[in-house]
Amino acid sequence: MSVYNTDFLLVKRAIDSVLNQSFQDFELIIIDDGSHNHSQNLILDYAVANEDKITYLRHKNCSQSESINRGILLTNSEFITVIDADDEYKPNHLELCLSEIKSLDLIASTTETIVNQESDYYVADRFNPNEVIHVDDCIMFATLFGKKEVFTSLNFLNMYAADAHFYERAGQQFLVEKLDLRTYIYYRNNPCSVSAKVKSQNLN
Repeated sequence: MSVYNTDFLLVKRAIDSVLNQSFQDFELIIIDDGSHNHSQNLILDYAVANEDKITYLRHKNCSQSESINRGILLTNSEFITVIDADDEYKPNHLELCLSEIKSLDLIASTTETIVNQESDYYVADRFNPNEVIHVDDCIMFATLFGKKEVFTSLNFLNMYAADAHFYERAGQQFLVEKLDLRTYIYYRNNPCSVSAKVKSQNLN
């Protein structure tokens, strides 16, 4: 999980959704990407209170992609996945991902998307920022779940749609598939999200 100035209540919701998974053999690595609000201290305290499951590190602001890349280097886990600091997992998310990956190297999935209005289902098209596409037709960063070698072979780049770019490059070397799981809860009603800002900049 990469965190940058996210409200602590949202971060705690995300952390708790991981801690409450039906599958419990995991390590949550939180990378604070140079936050400068009061939440950073609260996150650290919460990580210390759950240090049997959580590793916390902080560095100067360098981007979500670079933060995730650094976090990947810290883990010894066989499988890796991501969660955005303002989203959450359903309780069976990790268990279902493990059961579905089978002979694959990397999966992505659809999300249960929370919106305020119908237009929130649509984000800026990476090939044409003046157009929009439905989130179900996108590769979502935090639904990626796969073998460690996939993530260590391919860094996330600091760009819009870094998730889709990563998935496409992975498909050239590994077995990948997008599934309809909807065990990841994606909050598209957050006006401060990257996708919301890109959409606003290009369509207004």
